[in-house]
Amino acid sequence: MRARNFREIKGMPYTRREFMGGVPGSKITKFTMGDPKKRFEYTVKLINLEKAQIRHNALEAARIAANKFLESRLGREGYMMKVIPYPHNVLREHKRINVAQADRFQEGMKKAYGKPVGTAARVMTGDPIIIAQVPAGGVEVAKEALRRASAKFPTPCRIVVEENLEPSN
Repeated sequence: MRARNFREIKGMPYTRREFMGGVPGSKITKFTMGDPKKRFEYTVKLINLEKAQIRHNALEAARIAANKFLESRLGREGYMMKVIPYPHNVLREHKRINVAQADRFQEGMKKAYGKPVGTAARVMTGDPIIIAQVPAGGVEVAKEALRRASAKFPTPCRIVVEENLEPSN
């Protein structure tokens, strides 16, 4: 199945891992990058515009793309980036035979339950997906990094820039 088949939110979330066997682990390795203790002047947010499910591999691809761009331009200590949603929802797929004349061997069940194939995060309209805090000179860099990250998601996003009330030390 393709990733676009899992984008739409259907039914209740399937999250109780203690009752299911063989759930693949999340590909996201880190949720906070850069210097989390330092205070920065600006916060740049990637805001979701439609309710959808975002797979764990899409979140990881977006994190890598944005982090690599920010780190190359601002240095390791020059920003703080955080991925907000956590992929709790387990995705299921009913495996089918993909060979010639497979219809003779297998008749698909209607509303088949399926086996766990991955995880996804459910995000609602207006939820932030990625937040980056940068100094005044790094706002354009952060906007470009989040634009690159938004290309990895199955849902349209908007970039919002906010000025922090407490400036850096």
